[in-house]
Amino acid sequence: MTAYVLVSGPFTGGWVWEETASRLRAAGSEAYPVTLPGVGDRRTGTGTDVDLETHIRDLVRLIDGIRTPRVVLVGHGYGLHPVVGAADRRPERVARIVSLDTGLPGDGEAAVRSVPDPEVRARLADGDGSDGAVSDGSGTGGSGTGGDDGWLAPPEPGTWSRWGSTEGVPAEALARLDRLATPQPARTLTRPLRLTGATAALPVTGVLCTANGSSTDLVQMLVDSGPPQFPALADDRFRFIDLGTGHWPMLSAPEELAEALGRAAAGEGHRVTTSDRTHAQPTHLLPFLLDVPEVPRERRGRVDLHLPGGPGSPTEGAPRFADADADADADADADRPRPAVVLVHGGPVAPDQRPTPRDTPFLLGYARYAASLGAIGVTLDLRLHGLADFPLAAEDLAEAVALVRADPRVDGDRIALWFFSTGGLLAADWLAAPPPWLRCLAASYPALAPLPGWGAVESRFRPVDVVGTADGPPIVLTRAGQEHPTFTATVEEFLAAAGRNGAHIEIVDVPHGHHGFELVDPTEESRACVERAMRSVLGHLRE
Repeated sequence: MTAYVLVSGPFTGGWVWEETASRLRAAGSEAYPVTLPGVGDRRTGTGTDVDLETHIRDLVRLIDGIRTPRVVLVGHGYGLHPVVGAADRRPERVARIVSLDTGLPGDGEAAVRSVPDPEVRARLADGDGSDGAVSDGSGTGGSGTGGDDGWLAPPEPGTWSRWGSTEGVPAEALARLDRLATPQPARTLTRPLRLTGATAALPVTGVLCTANGSSTDLVQMLVDSGPPQFPALADDRFRFIDLGTGHWPMLSAPEELAEALGRAAAGEGHRVTTSDRTHAQPTHLLPFLLDVPEVPRERRGRVDLHLPGGPGSPTEGAPRFADADADADADADADRPRPAVVLVHGGPVAPDQRPTPRDTPFLLGYARYAASLGAIGVTLDLRLHGLADFPLAAEDLAEAVALVRADPRVDGDRIALWFFSTGGLLAADWLAAPPPWLRCLAASYPALAPLPGWGAVESRFRPVDVVGTADGPPIVLTRAGQEHPTFTATVEEFLAAAGRNGAHIEIVDVPHGHHGFELVDPTEESRACVERAMRSVLGHLRE
């Protein structure tokens, strides 16, 4: 007999598992839906009385009281933190950890890191990061109200999608979620998870809710070309099961979830593997495909300016822009203000990722390449740490552009914005109301509409809705021929809208290139396409 311990995310309790638990029991299993201390009908005292360790100890006591020799621990959202913590204390009692539409946390990670609502994340960050108490007496929480005495208020009605896609959840279930949700002790989210390493060999199944943006295909793409933590997911102890619903499958698809949990307990599921595209070195640290010289760099807060004319630079202080014809009058124009190319990275990016985007070989390479051709290359670090952070990132970009245009070395009337990957969503503001000094907008393997399940992204960030609706600059679009289908779909929608609205788009195709081809596909084809795109962008700056 299989015994399941079911632990949900913040603001909720064991009641969210009722339908799934009944189906598990009907199949002959034991099911233990958990309401953790300080939540629901277990709320007592103040929020500062309960933290992550309280929840871990509570789960350990529950596991100790279950007669079945080994249990399957299921964690959803925040619930995965105490699940992993309890498994670390009782590894011999755990048959498998099931990560339900949630990334597996590591030692030292606090759950606040993955809170998708930026207002909540910022408010929690104002507390003591080691213990996580939040008590400012304001009476307001990031998503709702009632932030006193260390409590974090639940989302207000209609805003649950900021914590994960609600696709498929019936209206009556959402109403019940609104009615029964209770404040969460803030220290449960801010206290770091402490692990001994005892879970390192335990089997793990990720149940991925595809309508929330997760999928086995996406995991495979990340293993091949994503951040450094992902290749470990190709280890034999990991399996993955896709579930065609939103982030709340216990409410939207309880029967399908129960079936998926049964498969997980049996060790079924898809295993992702490494391939010839999986690099031993983290992808974001791979070298840029062009050998470009170092140039002078100035740091201004979150913004770096890469200036032409550094040692070894072919420009030697003279602008070249997009073609050799510009060299004829280079000496006379050496001191004039230069056009600038602002390079915009995608995300979300983990807040503790090092190096930060502007210091990665990728953005350094593009900025130096622009500077070697006589423009000023601009890189910046956006506060894009979660899906709900795009407004913050948009503010960062607008501030960076204003700073750059105010620099006397920059020709403020000749600016290009170049968006990469999911940074493409930030192009929407500039396409909707293009300023006259924006001479070119470029995008490489972009997402031009929020990806499936990205319901936390504000509707304003949809370039597909605004392309061609205003008289904007020329667009240079670089497409990777081996792109992930979810990105390709947004590009096709964008091109269709551009055609209807008469927007001018130059397409640079990399037929054999993958997402991030400048790092993962350093071929002659890729180099030629990067050179063509850069010279096209700089050519528009000369017009």
